[in-house]
Amino acid sequence: MRRLLLVIALALCASVAQADNGLFYLGAGVTSNHVDSVGVPGIDNYFPKISSTSWQVFIGFRPIKLFAVEADYLDLGSSSNTVQTPLSCADIGSCSVAWESGAKAFAGYALGFLPIPLPYLDIYGKAGLARYKLNRSITDYNSGGAPIDSRAFPENSTVFTWGAGVQAHIGIIGARLEYEGFDKASTSVYSLSLYLNLK
Repeated sequence: MRRLLLVIALALCASVAQADNGLFYLGAGVTSNHVDSVGVPGIDNYFPKISSTSWQVFIGFRPIKLFAVEADYLDLGSSSNTVQTPLSCADIGSCSVAWESGAKAFAGYALGFLPIPLPYLDIYGKAGLARYKLNRSITDYNSGGAPIDSRAFPENSTVFTWGAGVQAHIGIIGARLEYEGFDKASTSVYSLSLYLNLK
């Protein structure tokens, strides 16, 4: 009888833990982004590296405790660098040049969770593909600060991405701390997010 009660109790605990995880989840968080390689081949490169605080949103489907699939959107931030023209404005018509860099990504992941015996804590790894967009532009300004010419150097690519994190949840509310890396422009992202488990 005691064994039967123990089995029933363990089954109930497992079902509660799975219910707390939820079948679907969605969340949003604050990110610290670092994009180190933003140059354009064949031109002088004053494009600034991106080191910024930005945001992300994600939605996931977790059919079993050890596996999930997830879609993320990440705004990786932007940065600008203004360079004063070394020659006289009257000679070339341009007094300063603004070099701007920005990036964003939409990613799809498969997540694997470690089978640890703590129902409210998850440790996971993730891998997938991302549609990565790197925007770069050069804008010339006259002595009055008005733009007189602009050139854009967008770059879109599908890249491999990976990550790892830890998350804790109580009931339907959870928080996660995560790292993501992109196989593009030496990009790394650290994030702190809140998420909601949907039954």
